[in-house]
Amino acid sequence: MSNREIKLTLIRAQSDTHVALPLAGSGVSAGFPSPADDFLEGSIDLNRLLIRDPSATFFARVDGSSMQGDGIFDGNLLVVEKKIRPDDGDIVVCYLNGEFTLKRLEHRDGKIFLMPSNPKFHPIEVSADDELIVWGSVRASINEF
Repeated sequence: MSNREIKLTLIRAQSDTHVALPLAGSGVSAGFPSPADDFLEGSIDLNRLLIRDPSATFFARVDGSSMQGDGIFDGNLLVVEKKIRPDDGDIVVCYLNGEFTLKRLEHRDGKIFLMPSNPKFHPIEVSADDELIVWGSVRASINEF
């Protein structure tokens, strides 16, 4: 796999499916155990939490390790939102010269860079001769164990 390439499996986001699941009333300690709460705070619907605009949202499956420094690992499911203009610093799904890539968008000194978060990969400077299409910005990355 090249420095740029990422395989995408695209899945349309659906807003008509809602499942409200119980939400624990306090955070779960990742250090020392804490007393359990005997109550639930309410419920949470991941569709409502992660999908702001269903018509502009799609899912993609990650195949590669260039963004592991940002907690995005091989096999993760991404929630990607199409934006007219992605913000500097967004993690974006791009189509660059015929290949998909997942990188952080960075503007520096009038130039565009696609930045990996894994030191084994190199930044990609986008030149005027490159064809770059930003498909969307990553809103969430879901890691299944």
